[in-house]
Amino acid sequence: MTAATLSARVFEGDPRAIARAISLIEDESPAGADLVRTIFSRTGRAYLIGVTGPPGAGKSTLVDRLTAELRAAGQTVGVVAVDPTSSFSGGAILGDRVRMQAHANDPGVFIRSMATRGHLGGLARATSEVALVFDAAGKDIVLIETVGVGQDEIDIVRTADVSIVTVVPGSGDEVQALKAGIMEIADIFVVNKADREGADRMAASIEAMLSLHAFTDGEWRPPIIKTEATTGKGVTELIAAIERFRAHTAATQGSRRRSRAEWRMRELLAERFLRHVETQVLPAGEFDRTLERIASREVDPYTAVDDIFSRALNR
Repeated sequence: MTAATLSARVFEGDPRAIARAISLIEDESPAGADLVRTIFSRTGRAYLIGVTGPPGAGKSTLVDRLTAELRAAGQTVGVVAVDPTSSFSGGAILGDRVRMQAHANDPGVFIRSMATRGHLGGLARATSEVALVFDAAGKDIVLIETVGVGQDEIDIVRTADVSIVTVVPGSGDEVQALKAGIMEIADIFVVNKADREGADRMAASIEAMLSLHAFTDGEWRPPIIKTEATTGKGVTELIAAIERFRAHTAATQGSRRRSRAEWRMRELLAERFLRHVETQVLPAGEFDRTLERIASREVDPYTAVDDIFSRALNR
């Protein structure tokens, strides 16, 4: 099937075509790149909501509840649920698709679980392009759930229009949880499982952290929403906060999307250059031999890279 034929079916919202398009993109095949080239001009309408946070915070249940509320409001939804890839087997459970079975027969919802395939940052490498497919297919909202991430795995802020950081009470030292990194990317904080002891203390800790920042007039101050995703309590308030953020940032959304485009372009350039070096510049096996020389201290990494870069420029 040609990119033009597949893209036409994606534009129609055909579930089989959407699934096929995502598979091509995940495989990083030339056909996937051709598809992105074909659909790109028809994207940019969907609103991307990122949900991140530590393991066990209830992100999947929260995304499930958000999907239900958004559908009740008449909006169509695409869900990208990222699961970690095993460092040992290379496989992934992809359990989020199981958790969201309530939407399996809803034509207005498309759920895709993806493995990180070793990509760091809490997302799969192809997450941005998968969101483009949902956008092209006419989804109003794309929900992106990251893996359970640590403090420095913050790729979601480079992918989503709004970043929701989900935390949970009773997970240990609140001060440790609020250190630099993931907590700094939040546009909205969610204290999930708010029926647990310590929820008010967690919310107060986040409030204290926010009070250390001198917000200027007109600057968005991340709200703190308490939810119980298992019952749906607080989810309506969360959606209202998302809508307030969307309205607040409407005038500057172009700048955020430009930054997102810059990050993705730099990432693709780095990938393309490395592939060019490995396949076109270095003879077969030389990359591995260079690694062995570095490991045995025959050459330092900077000298090795300078040599490779010089050879690439002189080809």
